[in-house]
Amino acid sequence: MSEHIKEPFLPVLRELARAFQMFEQFSAHHIRQTELTPPQFDVVATLGNTPGMTCKELSEKTLITKGTLTGVLDRLADKGIVTRQSLPHDRRSVFIALTEAGQALFDRTFPAHLAYMRPAFAAFSRADLDRLHDDLNHLREAFASALEQQKS
Repeated sequence: MSEHIKEPFLPVLRELARAFQMFEQFSAHHIRQTELTPPQFDVVATLGNTPGMTCKELSEKTLITKGTLTGVLDRLADKGIVTRQSLPHDRRSVFIALTEAGQALFDRTFPAHLAYMRPAFAAFSRADLDRLHDDLNHLREAFASALEQQKS
């Protein structure tokens, strides 16, 4: 048996991937009912109740790659949900904000999506959720640190 098969973190990676896949399936089932794609919903949810943000900030706060984000923003702009503006002090940066219709869409869909998601978390106590949050944050930081070490 090869050495890598014995790695104690393999079951963790498998469950992490499986949990994320199931989350995506569960979440997307409801999002499709809003007539948005999951990436479009991610943008609307991230921009909701904010004055907007640069494309770079939006890319960092969503689960959407930069290459995909441009197409998502194109489709949301075509639907009248977001606006794009060049920033006068940095013409390379683009500021993205919800339109009035976009904010109304957020006000309608985001609380409904939270209500849809709530039963999936009902079996967890507040302490469970806090611990899970801390563990996932710790794992993310470990990957970020390992990535930085690989780059240097």
